[in-house]
Amino acid sequence: MRPLHAAVAILAIVTMGALVVAGGRAVQRGSDASGDDQLQAIAEQPIDAPVTSAIPPSDKATKSAPPSRAVDPEAIDPPSPRSEELERVDPRPPLSKLALAMPPKPKMPDGWDGTKLFNPVASAAGLIEAKGYSVAISGVDIVRQDETCSDNDKSWACGVRARTAFRAFLRGRAVICKVPPEGGRDVIAAECRIGKQDVGQWLVENGWSRAAKGGPYEDAGEKARTAKKGIFGPAPDLSGLSPVPEAPNPAPQASGSILEEVDGVLKPADPPAPAE
Repeated sequence: MRPLHAAVAILAIVTMGALVVAGGRAVQRGSDASGDDQLQAIAEQPIDAPVTSAIPPSDKATKSAPPSRAVDPEAIDPPSPRSEELERVDPRPPLSKLALAMPPKPKMPDGWDGTKLFNPVASAAGLIEAKGYSVAISGVDIVRQDETCSDNDKSWACGVRARTAFRAFLRGRAVICKVPPEGGRDVIAAECRIGKQDVGQWLVENGWSRAAKGGPYEDAGEKARTAKKGIFGPAPDLSGLSPVPEAPNPAPQASGSILEEVDGVLKPADPPAPAE
C-alpha cells in the first residue's frame, strides 16, 4: 500500500513541473512576439519620422494640459483702485500693563541712605557735579549762569550771582544725594542734603532758585518772591567798589640771547633795566 502512495506522489510532482515549464515557454514566446512586432513597426517608419513615434502614447500624455497665459514682465497689471478712501484708525491699546512698565530702578545696597559726593562743584544754582555725577536738585528750577534779571528796567546777571551764592553755601563740603552708587553721563534729579540741611530748601528760601511747580518748595518760593530775596530782589549795589585799576606798563623785553657781538667778539649782554 505504501509503495503505491509514493509512486502517486512522485507522478504528481513530475506533472506539476512539466506544467510550469510549459507555461513559462508560452509566456516567453508571447513576449518575444510582442517585441518582434514593435521592432517591425519601427523598421516600417519613414526615415524622417522620429524613432519614438512608434511608441504608443501614455495616459499622462493624452491628458489635456492646463491653459497657460503669456506674462510680459514689462507690462504688469496695476492693482485695481479701491472705491472707498483710506481711513486712519487709532492704534490699539496695549495688551497688558507690562507694555507700559518703566525700566526697573537700580537696586540699592542694604542700609543705603544716599551717596556721599565729595568736593562738589556748583556749575549753576541747583546743579552739582562731583565724583562723575551730574545732579540736578529735585524740586527746584535751575538758574543758569547766563540768566539775567530785571530791576526797574535795569538788567543784571542774576545767574552768575546765584551760582556764586550756591558755591559759597557748599564751601566744598560733602553732599549726600539720593543717587545710585554708580554714576553715569546723564543728569540725575535727586534730593540732596548737607548734614541735615536740605539743599533744595535752602536754595528756594534764599531766592537763588525758583520752586518747581507742584514741588515741595512752592510755599517757600512764594515767601522768597514776596520778600524779594535773591534773584527776585534788586540788582546788587556796586557803587562802593573801587574802580578797575589801569593796566600796568608792559615789562621790558629781554633780548633773545644773553650774548651780544662787540667788535666781532661775543660778550655777555647787559641785564635789562628794572621796571619802575
